[in-house]
This record gives sequence, C-alpha cells and structure tokens, in this order.
Amino acid sequence: MKRQSSATTVSGTPLSGLAWGLLGVAAFSFTVPFTRVAVGGLSPLFIGCGRAVVAAGLATVALLATRQRLPHGRQWLRLGVVGAGVVAGFPLLTSYALTTTPAGHSIMIIAVLPAATAVLAVLRGHERPPRAFWIAAGLGALAAVGFAAARGAGPLRLHWADLLLLGAVLAAAIGYAEGGLLARELGAWQTVSWALVLCAPPMLALTLLSAARDSPQATPAQWAAFAYLAVVSMFLGFFAWYHGLAVGPMAQVSQVQLVQPVLGIGWAGLLLGEQLTATTIGGGLVVILCAGGAVRVRLGGRPAGRSAA
Repeated sequence: MKRQSSATTVSGTPLSGLAWGLLGVAAFSFTVPFTRVAVGGLSPLFIGCGRAVVAAGLATVALLATRQRLPHGRQWLRLGVVGAGVVAGFPLLTSYALTTTPAGHSIMIIAVLPAATAVLAVLRGHERPPRAFWIAAGLGALAAVGFAAARGAGPLRLHWADLLLLGAVLAAAIGYAEGGLLARELGAWQTVSWALVLCAPPMLALTLLSAARDSPQATPAQWAAFAYLAVVSMFLGFFAWYHGLAVGPMAQVSQVQLVQPVLGIGWAGLLLGEQLTATTIGGGLVVILCAGGAVRVRLGGRPAGRSAA
C-alpha cells in the first residue's frame, strides 16, 4: 500500500521550503478577487458548493491513485469539522459577502485569519502561550472588527457582509486548527482530500439545487474564475502549501501566509480596478501587524523540537 504523508521528513533546503510555501500563498491570494469576479454571473450558493464538488472529484482521483488508507473511528468526525470549516463554511460565507463587498476590503478583514488560526490551535492543542500572544491576538481581532465598522461614511457599524467575513474567518480557523492536528495522523493533503470527499454529497445536492433554482449564466471570464477556485484554491494550492511546511523550516514557512493579504489587494487593484483608500491601507496594516505579532509570539514560545501544526 502506498502512502505519502506530508508529515514525514522531506529533504530540501530552507530556501526550497520557503519557495513552496510562497507558491501556495500566491495560489490562495487569488481566491477573494476571483470569487468577486465569479459572483458577477454565478450565485454564491453555486460557487461555494460547486467548487467543492469539482475539488472532491479531483481528491477522489488522487486518493484512489495513491491507494490511501481509509480514516477510522473519530477521524471521520474530525474530518467533518475540517470540512465544515474550510470546505463549506469559508467558501460559502465569503461568496455571499463578496456579492456586495469590494475584494480589497474583504481581504483586509480576512487578514486576521493567521492569528485566529493560532488561537484555535492553542486552544485545541491545550498549549499555554505567553500573555503577549493573547494581547496580540486580541488586538488583531479588535482591529479587524474596528476596520470593518469604520468603512464608509456615517456611524460606526458592521455591515452584514462584514459579519459574514468574520464568520468565514472563524470557520476557516477551526478547520485549519483541527486539520493541522489531524494531518499528523493522515498526512496534510490527504486530510484536505478526505474532508472534500466527506462533504461531497451535501455539496453536490446544494449545487444541483442552486442550478435548478437559478440556471448558471456566466461569461467565459466568470467561468474561468470559478474553475480557478475549484481546482487551485480548493485543491492544488494545498499541495504546494503543505509541501513547503513539510520541507521547512516550518516556523519560518508558516509566516509566509502573512504576505497573502498584500498580494490579494494587489490582484484586486490590477484585475478588478479597485481603488485602495487610506482607511483600507491603514486598517489593513494594523490587522496584518497584529496577526503577525500573534503568530510570531506563538512560534517563539513553542518548546524546542516541537513542530508547528
């Protein structure tokens, strides 16, 4: 039986690990702009569920081709948690939010995801980080909420799309934290693949329901954006990202994710012609700095020899 796990030792130099990690982050950085393109012609329900169905088909082929061993017992329940967060929750919530919210604004709220993931990983892994970690994570969360509430003119209040984005961050953080722990048992890309397969039946049903209720009518560019979300953002991007973490050094490679918001707003400007306001730039920088501080404090406080999830 063949079994390839990203949890195993992979030979390579630090530069190669960082290069693979950056490739994965670059792949994910197109997710929000391309979702914004796709919602112009496709329903959010079709995008959020349909991309998971396509990715599940690819995952099935990969699992069968490499003859992966079936998960067992509680692993299926934990895969359900991963799937609920990263296969269903994050794609659906961001798809609905991006029907009314600019990509640049959305990216800056999602920038708190690394810190949120670190918090959930700490709680799930029963770690005891220093007080500085909780301060940085708390400031990052407050900065994200304050940035969302301060957009536009008028009184400070959260728009419904901002609440969806914050919910998407929480869903992804739960899925990433649980998936990081489960990847130690199943392997990294295998965990994502099994979560996709597990979620395929309800995602397929919702995709067919969406297509029957609102027949998909999109331009070639919108279909191309959907294809990218399904093939790269939902599947292939994880191969590069987790391979980079496996090559390592994991502590350094994991911090590459903080580059993603910067790349994302760049693509939003180039591809969508969105203008970056002073509020977006200033608020986004605060969110990124707080998230980076929380991640760095957690990594710095980890005992020697213990790998990061």
